[in-house]
Amino acid sequence: MTSRDWRADREAVFDRDAFTCRHCGTDGGDDPEMLRAYPVGEVPLEGDVHESALVTVCDECFETLDSPRATEAPATDDLFHLVRETTRLQGTTISAVADFASLATSLPSTLESALEEETDADVGESVSEYRRTRRDILLAVAVVDARLERLASLDDDTYDPAIQRPLAAFSDTAAELQSTLREVIALSETVAVGLERCQGCFDPIEGETCSTCGLKGRETANWQEDDGTLAFERLFATINERLQGASETTETLTDRTTALAEQLTAA
Repeated sequence: MTSRDWRADREAVFDRDAFTCRHCGTDGGDDPEMLRAYPVGEVPLEGDVHESALVTVCDECFETLDSPRATEAPATDDLFHLVRETTRLQGTTISAVADFASLATSLPSTLESALEEETDADVGESVSEYRRTRRDILLAVAVVDARLERLASLDDDTYDPAIQRPLAAFSDTAAELQSTLREVIALSETVAVGLERCQGCFDPIEGETCSTCGLKGRETANWQEDDGTLAFERLFATINERLQGASETTETLTDRTTALAEQLTAA
């Protein structure tokens, strides 16, 4: 979100998140002024932003997200730390996205069971978990994107070619993995839309746009059966295929991280 012309109930967001940064865990209870409400996902660029699209971050994490481009080239030791930490964060994000996909694919049976038993207790818990998990993984992806953007902003002649080549290979593979993770998230959100729910706030949705949070529903035409219902099994299979692809890309990323580390430690 590049526009600053938006409004939100930040206090409600902080309270929901226990006045704690959802990325690094910094507790801002003693100094709530150090906290920011950060928008994640596809949200309006202006006007009111619903709390389902906002997460609490500390000033330090906000700076990482808001100003990702490098002002100067880091020394090789700092570059090694940046790459290693980016790899670690991306690995954690993969696991979180897989958990979100598992949660999303369980929603149809959860809702069906609730209707049969005439209880909404399990639904309420699942909806809360869906919202929270979705916000957290969107934030995690944004943090990794910011780190990769910082690497991408470095000039091609910043480092010796022996470092620049494996650095470029690492960055390209990490970006490919990010693209796959975003696709898995989008497919998982499609499950919610197939249940006639908003993929963001999970409130019932009629038409193309959610009346609660203003989020436009994901397109489901490619996943519909002849009778108009969503082909959940086919969608679930595709999600699993993309996760498998992410796992394979992770192996390549590990190899390229190791190759880059060897060059950096030798420099």
